[in-house]
Amino acid sequence: MPAARRAWLTDLPVLLVAVVWGSSYLAAKGVTTTQTVLAVLVLRFGIVLPVLGVVGWRKLRALSGAQIRGAGVLGLILAGIFLLETYGVVQTSATNAGLIISLTMIFTPIAESRMRGTKLSRGFVAAAGLSVLGVLLLTQGAGFSEPSLGDLLMLGAAVARTVHVLAMSRMASVQDADALSMTTVQLGSAVVVFALLSAAPGTGGTPWAAAADFGAGDWLGLLYLSAFCTLFAFFVQMWAVRRTSPSRVSLLLGTEPVWAAVVGIALAGDRPGWLGFVGAVLVLAGTAWGRTTAVPQEADEPLRADRPDTSLELQVLTASPHPANPR
Repeated sequence: MPAARRAWLTDLPVLLVAVVWGSSYLAAKGVTTTQTVLAVLVLRFGIVLPVLGVVGWRKLRALSGAQIRGAGVLGLILAGIFLLETYGVVQTSATNAGLIISLTMIFTPIAESRMRGTKLSRGFVAAAGLSVLGVLLLTQGAGFSEPSLGDLLMLGAAVARTVHVLAMSRMASVQDADALSMTTVQLGSAVVVFALLSAAPGTGGTPWAAAADFGAGDWLGLLYLSAFCTLFAFFVQMWAVRRTSPSRVSLLLGTEPVWAAVVGIALAGDRPGWLGFVGAVLVLAGTAWGRTTAVPQEADEPLRADRPDTSLELQVLTASPHPANPR
């Protein structure tokens, strides 16, 4: 098979992951209300966990105590990310949510440079400024006003993603851990947090009560988030990263905010106004520019399948909790 066709066959599933992630914001809006955020999170990841546990049971049992504790800590951060994202997307547009969360690609190199005491290139600083200006315009599409609570929550989620990526790349206990096992423990920790919060008075009711009120459309949306935005995305990345380079996968996954905007405008009827459109373009241009100036380009060669930290390396490149923490 020609090399170009092999590359296309590898790239297409990864691009589909970016598409489903971009559509996940609208899907979450369709299933969730401010009163059912915790219940939906419990159900969504409760569906995923048994599959991950069965598939990776042997390696899951092989995790050391230190690795389990490290994954548990990362799972607490992950719970914060999902809470901020889900409450945020309920209270803003799908377009805004997908574009604002992409600022993680800007925040991560900035935070890392501060931790290492190194200077960022002028190109990256310019790209970061362009992205921030884009977000300001994006959130003012209907005229200058205060950003919505949902916009601010999504901004907080982008910061939390940055914390998660940096913690994951620096915790010695998780560096050599199996990616699937780490995913299972982290999601398990997050689900425990969601379940405990949902049991508290005044938090919107239990997952079972929410499930009883679901219609067919709600269940389809929930299964889409679980099956495609989580399981499909995770396994495609695990497959693709061994057949191509992390930089190539990273660039393909970096199109996620583009698809979020396309889905939001085409299907949800988002109308950001001319200021919002200008802002969206600036965010996309700034994050793409920042990615190329902050991440060194690698040879287009697949990573060896025997490297245990493959997924961790990819997560740092993509500056988001992928793939060990799928949506």
